[in-house]
Amino acid sequence: MSDLRDGGFSDDADGLSARLASANRSAPRSPAEAIQPEQVPPPPQRSRAVRHPLVVFLNFLLTIAIIAVVVIGGGLLYGRMQFQEPSSLAQERTIDVDKGAGLRDIADRLQAEGAISSKWLFIAGVWLNRQQNSLKAGEYLIPANASMSEIMNLLVEGKSKYYAVTIPEGLTSEQIVEILNADPTLLGEVNQVPPDGALLPETYQFTRGDTRQNIIARMQRERDRVLTDVWSRRASDLPLKNAEELVTLAAIVEKETALADERSRVAAVFINRLRLNMRLQSDPTVIYGLFGGKGKPPDYQLTKTDLEKETAFNTYVVDRLPPAPIANAGKAALEAVANPSRTRDLFFVADGTGGHAFAETYEEHLRNVARWREIEGEPAEQPAEQPAEPLEADEPLALSPAE
Repeated sequence: MSDLRDGGFSDDADGLSARLASANRSAPRSPAEAIQPEQVPPPPQRSRAVRHPLVVFLNFLLTIAIIAVVVIGGGLLYGRMQFQEPSSLAQERTIDVDKGAGLRDIADRLQAEGAISSKWLFIAGVWLNRQQNSLKAGEYLIPANASMSEIMNLLVEGKSKYYAVTIPEGLTSEQIVEILNADPTLLGEVNQVPPDGALLPETYQFTRGDTRQNIIARMQRERDRVLTDVWSRRASDLPLKNAEELVTLAAIVEKETALADERSRVAAVFINRLRLNMRLQSDPTVIYGLFGGKGKPPDYQLTKTDLEKETAFNTYVVDRLPPAPIANAGKAALEAVANPSRTRDLFFVADGTGGHAFAETYEEHLRNVARWREIEGEPAEQPAEQPAEPLEADEPLALSPAE
């Protein structure tokens, strides 16, 4: 027991002594010591491996690499934002990119025209998108405020500025060539004027540098395509031998009326006459027989003598259809002949409103002619006994010119 007590007392004494020593060390000995900072143990010394020159150099390189990555990444992000940001171009502008022009030449042109703010940024953007070899020549319409990215895509896709030429229905091929020759954007000459009826009147788009001969070729291909489709959907009981006869009759319908809602009914009149072996008696065929592809002079008036002239195209003289089309018909006229109205009409005459009055009988037709004369302020005439005989120089019995 005594040993335990002595041992315990000894331990307590040792602990008390340690505490007193610690207190003595921490307690200031003087007022000056009280304001002195407590000394901190020095840091452990770096290992020799860390202090090696190679390690220091590698750490330097790593720091430089990190800084470079941050700078390059930030620069790319900023450049990308600038490349996709709308430009300050206030209005759309047409810019030509010549064949064989390099990326730098294109960038110079774009910057000179004010389409881009920095040619170097544009070049860098094109390179980063790997499109430097995909920019196409052409004439481009740059939209207002287009970004560099949009301009690049425009040149890559080759979306050049488009022009258009509109060919009205009912013109001869010679008249169509005159329209193409008058267009200042098209190039070259037409090698040969196509036959009438071989072209499809329509609006055709093209880019600068396109040729007139190319437009003619496109019109021929379109006519063949449309004719094949229309002929395949024709009425089964048409009195027409082939697709070319359909084109010939469609040209007459095209010249007789310019009203869309009349075409199929005008076509029905001619189809009904063909079924009954009646002559078509169409004034436009007389005009074509007299003047051909050049067309009637504006101030020329048909006479009774003209209606009696024997030409290959005068349907007052020849039976059935003329030997070839007298004009180039549009798709609507081709459709009208392929599927005409189901009527018994055999006659029509102008009604004074731009349209026509139709009739199934000759007597009804004469009444329509009388009304038309009253509208025109002309004196009424005694009708001829035979329907095949024209009433006067510019008014055939069966049909009247649409002009």
